[in-house]
Amino acid sequence: MPEATRSRAKVAIFISGAGTNMAAMLYASRLPGARYEVVLVASNNPEAEGLALARLEGVATFAHSHKGISRAVQDEAMETAAREAGADYIVLAGYMRILSEEFVTRWEGRMLNIHPSLLPKYKGLDTYARAIEAGDSHAGASVHLVTNELDSGEVLAQAQVRIDPQDTPASLAERVRLAEHQLYPRALADYVSRGRDPAHLLARVRALALALPETHERESHGAPGFRVGSEKSGRFFAHFTDRHHGSGHVALLVRTSGMDELLNLVESQPESYFKPAYYGASGWVGVILDRPGLDWAHVGEWLERSWRSVAPTRLAKLRLAVDAV
Repeated sequence: MPEATRSRAKVAIFISGAGTNMAAMLYASRLPGARYEVVLVASNNPEAEGLALARLEGVATFAHSHKGISRAVQDEAMETAAREAGADYIVLAGYMRILSEEFVTRWEGRMLNIHPSLLPKYKGLDTYARAIEAGDSHAGASVHLVTNELDSGEVLAQAQVRIDPQDTPASLAERVRLAEHQLYPRALADYVSRGRDPAHLLARVRALALALPETHERESHGAPGFRVGSEKSGRFFAHFTDRHHGSGHVALLVRTSGMDELLNLVESQPESYFKPAYYGASGWVGVILDRPGLDWAHVGEWLERSWRSVAPTRLAKLRLAVDAV
């Protein structure tokens, strides 16, 4: 299998009806250079038209009616199907069921939805009528991350659609739907690939590292590094590498307690850690950043731990005191 195919993100799409947005994403995934593949189309409605289209195109499908069962049971069935299909992300495309808080929390940062307004305007229902009644010049659609607050997750992309003075909610909806079909595949592709984008990963690492007291950035061996202390006498506590020294990974290098811990991490969790060719002999471990499901809170914990290991005593004690409050 070509490397480009192996590295594509795996996506499960949840639908309840015709699945036109699902179809747009599916056909976009078949184009050269696509950054994701659709591994499952699942529905709470066994009669959903979109399921038939997915089957015709050779995509695995799953249907589980929500009627007569609890939300928890329905969510468990849908989530199990997504996990068994190997999905890295869940995309809601006209899925007309409210998901439990537990479900949403488990997929935090890995579940997307599209909403027919220019968020943060007009959360909830009747978005077209509300935009027309408000005299807005444009309506549109927003792709956003799903959180437990309705239509309030990070907005990833938007498309504007001009409102005609003669528009009705129905006529406006038709044009917004066309915009959605252009917007959703592109927003999905951009989002799932940013976890492999060195510039995006470095920006996340930089924000976490520089939030620690008295830190600054300095290049080291041609790559960004982060130090604590003065410009003159500061010590490195982290390095960012983009496949340097043949590692094959975009990674964060941080200090461990020593070789025993380093080797144990690499042996027990090879999908998350590796021994850096240049720094490994000194007890630094590589935390792999360009992988699905990366826990940024855990990355932050590694940065702080590594920072503490070299920070001046006064800073480390101050940090402990602040944390204890």
